[in-house]
Amino acid sequence: MKKNIAIVSGGANGLGLELVKILHRNGYFVCNIDKDRKALNDMENKFSANYKSFYGNVANEKFLISSIKEISKIGDIFALFNCAGSPVFKFPMEYTLQDVDLCFEGLKGMILLSANTLKVMDKTGGKIINIMSSAALRGNKQESVYCATKWAERGYTESLKSCYNGTKVQIYGIYPGGINTNFYKNSRDYVSKEKQATFMPAKDLAEVIYENVFNNKHLIVEDLIINRIK
Repeated sequence: MKKNIAIVSGGANGLGLELVKILHRNGYFVCNIDKDRKALNDMENKFSANYKSFYGNVANEKFLISSIKEISKIGDIFALFNCAGSPVFKFPMEYTLQDVDLCFEGLKGMILLSANTLKVMDKTGGKIINIMSSAALRGNKQESVYCATKWAERGYTESLKSCYNGTKVQIYGIYPGGINTNFYKNSRDYVSKEKQATFMPAKDLAEVIYENVFNNKHLIVEDLIINRIK
């Protein structure tokens, strides 16, 4: 029997990891794409059945093409959660080309992974869930390049909605505020550990996303803005 597959990019840590857990717990075969080899090895040992890791960078087109080809042999791709991304939080005059390239990896991955997944979903249908940030809705201090990538991801998501409206492919845009994860570990001058502790728990956020994407009503929550209660 073919398996229902959910792909999560950036699923080795933080929100991505919590999405992997809840999807696996609800019976999906989860394929996790990430560049954290150690975390992926640990997850292979923990999940084993109905789980497979793919080690690589989502901005690498050759890697993604071969990964989707391998995943398609396992079963039907029912959902893709685009969650991968690396931030660089600096004042505008401090950004280097290396910083820009790092920020843009998530955008490239979202586009390339979606494009190759859609080649399969275009025939069978499915869900593409683009998890972005509230930074896609406004400009933030010390986030100029990060915001630029998130605004681009939002534009890409809106274009997908227009293209696949009325088809079996459903497109979702998710816009969470600050999440209590190690996302900010290299930016303590911007987000301290104390401030991070006030952000949303990743587990709670994953549950809210799952409940809205997989609701049992004949409805679709196309856009979801999620913030903590202050």
